[in-house]
Amino acid sequence: MNRRFSIVFTVALAAAVPTGSEFAIAQTKRQISRSQLDAMFSQMRAKTPWNVDGPLLWGYFFLDGSRVKLELAASELTSKGYRVVGIEPADVGRYRLHVERIEVHSPASLDSRNQELYALAERLEIASYDGMDVGPVGPPTRK
Repeated sequence: MNRRFSIVFTVALAAAVPTGSEFAIAQTKRQISRSQLDAMFSQMRAKTPWNVDGPLLWGYFFLDGSRVKLELAASELTSKGYRVVGIEPADVGRYRLHVERIEVHSPASLDSRNQELYALAERLEIASYDGMDVGPVGPPTRK
């Protein structure tokens, strides 16, 4: 069973919740807390067959009304080893940048990564670093 877990900032919630084939943590304008990451990792351990302590495919998302700002972020992140998945319309007047990288994380290291990405968004004046998702490395398999 291949699921993706995600933390995306769109609606106020306090914990990881199932949303079909994903798990999401969402909130408004606040940063992802360490306790939310702890809960996410606990749920991944309980609900997936993945080696949560091994390499996984981590996706990271940014939102802004300016495609140009997101292209600047994409360029900088590419130079740091991220792969750009795309810049797509998110909703009226906004775009979403999706980048990904295979990484090994713990709640502590993911918290550090998030802090780096919040700082990047602030430095480039991007409206928001919108969270992350995670899935197994490799193509999804079907049951």
